[in-house]
Amino acid sequence: MSDGFVSPHSDYLRRAAVAAGIPPVADSGVSRRRKDRHGRGPRGPRFHPALPVWTTRRESFCEEMQLALAQMAAREPGIADIEFGVEEVPPSNPAEWESHDVVLARSFPRDRRRGLRDRIVLYRRPICARATEEEIPLALRVILAERICDILALRPEDLLD
Repeated sequence: MSDGFVSPHSDYLRRAAVAAGIPPVADSGVSRRRKDRHGRGPRGPRFHPALPVWTTRRESFCEEMQLALAQMAAREPGIADIEFGVEEVPPSNPAEWESHDVVLARSFPRDRRRGLRDRIVLYRRPICARATEEEIPLALRVILAERICDILALRPEDLLD
């Protein structure tokens, strides 16, 4: 081969191809290794979808939230009646009665006329900006405990122990 790459199996493969009746290919001097033409980079996925590297930051945040909720629901069964959601950032126009500080989560009371249950919405980006990767599970537990206790009229220590 003229590209400088010599495989220990290349001679064996040539002889096997000739024995099978496949005519040999003339060496044209062009490299047989695939080149990254036009600067597009490698094709296809770099990691297998089952690996943790494949999950996005949002998915891992939601998994941490679900784990924290599962631990709290084992202590307080009333959590099953609350809907939870995750949004990237809070809306830019807070309500008049809300503080204009950074909003990490927001709770919405039950609306019986419209048939809506109690809801808690966590805002992923503000939480991740204020906590390191290792602190996110603890921050989620504290924020969820505060909001759940507001709705269920409990003490946060009951859920965090």
